[in-house]
Amino acid sequence: MSDWEDEYDKHGVAIEKPAPKLSATNNTCLGKDSQGDGSVYSGLKSQTWSREPNEARVERRRDAFEFRSRRGETDRGGGPGDRRRGNEMSDGFQSLTFKVENMSIGRIIGRGGAKIRELEESSGARIKITRGDYDGEVSISGSSAAQQKARGMIEDLTAGGSSTYGRGRYSDGERFGGRAGTGGMNRNDSAWSKEAPQAASDSPTSSAIDWNDIRQNRKKFEELKWKDLPPLKKNFYTEAASVSMLTPDEVAAWRKENNNIFVDDIKEEGEKRPIPNPCRTFLEAFQPYPEIMENIERVGFVKPTPIQSQAWPVLLIGEDLIAIAQTGTGKTLAYLLPGFIHMDGQPVRRAERGGPGMLVLTPTRELALQIEAECSKYSFKGYKSICVYGGGDRRGQINLVKSGVDIVIATPGRLNDLQMNDLINLRSITYLVLDEADRMLDMGFEPQILKILLDIRPDRQTVMTSATWPTGVRRLAKSYLKNPMMVYVGTLDLAAVNTVQQTLEIVKEEEKKMYVFDFIRNMQPQDKVLIFVGKKITADDLSSDMSLQGIAVQCLHGDREQSSREEALRDFKESRVRILVATDLASRGLDVHDITHVFNYDFPRNIEEYVHRVGRTGRAGRSGAAVTLLTRDNWRMAAELISILERAGQDVPEDLVLMAERYEKHKMEREMYTPRGHGWGGRGGGGRRDGNDRGQNWRF
Repeated sequence: MSDWEDEYDKHGVAIEKPAPKLSATNNTCLGKDSQGDGSVYSGLKSQTWSREPNEARVERRRDAFEFRSRRGETDRGGGPGDRRRGNEMSDGFQSLTFKVENMSIGRIIGRGGAKIRELEESSGARIKITRGDYDGEVSISGSSAAQQKARGMIEDLTAGGSSTYGRGRYSDGERFGGRAGTGGMNRNDSAWSKEAPQAASDSPTSSAIDWNDIRQNRKKFEELKWKDLPPLKKNFYTEAASVSMLTPDEVAAWRKENNNIFVDDIKEEGEKRPIPNPCRTFLEAFQPYPEIMENIERVGFVKPTPIQSQAWPVLLIGEDLIAIAQTGTGKTLAYLLPGFIHMDGQPVRRAERGGPGMLVLTPTRELALQIEAECSKYSFKGYKSICVYGGGDRRGQINLVKSGVDIVIATPGRLNDLQMNDLINLRSITYLVLDEADRMLDMGFEPQILKILLDIRPDRQTVMTSATWPTGVRRLAKSYLKNPMMVYVGTLDLAAVNTVQQTLEIVKEEEKKMYVFDFIRNMQPQDKVLIFVGKKITADDLSSDMSLQGIAVQCLHGDREQSSREEALRDFKESRVRILVATDLASRGLDVHDITHVFNYDFPRNIEEYVHRVGRTGRAGRSGAAVTLLTRDNWRMAAELISILERAGQDVPEDLVLMAERYEKHKMEREMYTPRGHGWGGRGGGGRRDGNDRGQNWRF
């Protein structure tokens, strides 16, 4: 006999007990929408968990779902179980309603609703949980005794320590001999003794968290968190006389001549700040820092790139910066050299910081390793840098972090892992770089980035670089940069580098291999080609076919071991092989200056990736060529591709224009004949939801 049967007499009628008075101190209130037949309540706002009669209609919404107990035919209607439930629900007692924290709802429900079913079986009550914006509401129907019993169990659960369901006694694998995932119990065993509900109801109710108060006092709490921060210095700029003497007309003319440099103060409130003049030479930017000048002279650079000339003075005066420029325009050096000066000028000495001073977040391992190589090339004051990325030796990376470093270059996933396990101290970071921010958002790294930023001091100096300026990057910049200045070269519109000759071929899918092998046969001895494909299996297949024909080739994609990836990239950079077949893993941060051709075997999934692929050639003032194969499955990209070609001053093939026109006509026809509400993927349209329209006989 289960515990809940103690509340009934031998005829199955609930034993009536006086309901206790409900005080306002424990957030208990009477339900206004309760009905004696046990019908479902109207939900507050989003997710609702309830025990409903089988005949009730269920509203199937994307953000609302229910957990029901499955007890066999007796609970579905017509059996003794249903009659017993009917007695409980019709005995005249009002539902008991009270608040719980949203974060506690998962403990009450359990995986697949297992815990809420156990609660109902143990107490003899029906339980409904509705999640609101900040707090959830629990509604318990049944006899007064059953309500109090269920409430005691729920309070025991939400207390977080004493419950066998919670994270306390049995959270580390002690299972009662039951199944994992159901609180460690057999289905027919109750987790509580008969005394447990009474003990829970007698104990004082823990006070609920006042989330509104926390939000209103957020600034005060942040000040308390960061009140013991050491002092921070940001301004290290000494303007050269030749720079300060420039007139506004001379500055405007110089910016226009250097690929149309635009600078904007995007401070939201108050008076706009004066924008520093560009530094036209390395000496104008770094004359007070001879160590930096020695590095530049050793490398042999002649003059700054456009993005560097304007970004350096902005960063050296201590402002946050958004730097937007095409790939291969020197953005890495634009933030590294001011970062060295920033760390060296801090009032707190290196030995007393307790952690790194600079953090560079990047989307891919290859880009992280490349930036680390740049740091090593421009050594400054003996600063030590390390690279932290997934797929590498985790234990070795942890040991390097603990040995003491000044600069950390990391991918968000691995850094978040070290941060969550208290293996790295980020409170010492004063100079933060979000490199290739658009790509990090494309790869789904935003949650990890936000967690990382919470542990970095809010008054830091922050730099964000990107090749494009989509909505996600704007949102990230607004949230985590303070009154930044923006420097962009050329235009904020998506554009490919104009030093690359772009050729397009419209082919059939089965003709692609013929085209690529014909291209390889016509390569010159000094040519180096990067072949982009859409899938990892295609990369393996294509590189294997080339190897069988005696062609020296390397393959690069995310499923390969890290050592193989590094070897492939090293062989390609050092020209031991002149053909690299890769996925979009290589479209960002692959800094190989002598790539003469990019071959797009598969068209990328969006036009941004096309621009980045093309940007792998024509770097550092060189010219390059890009060959792209398109099939009729790619016709939805035709209009955007035409815009890219026109901005770069390229010839637009007539076949591409016809493809774009026919796709627009196709869209209009679909919209005209598709019933309203069905959409492109509905029954009325018969099309695919991915927009590629594969398998249809639409002709160009």
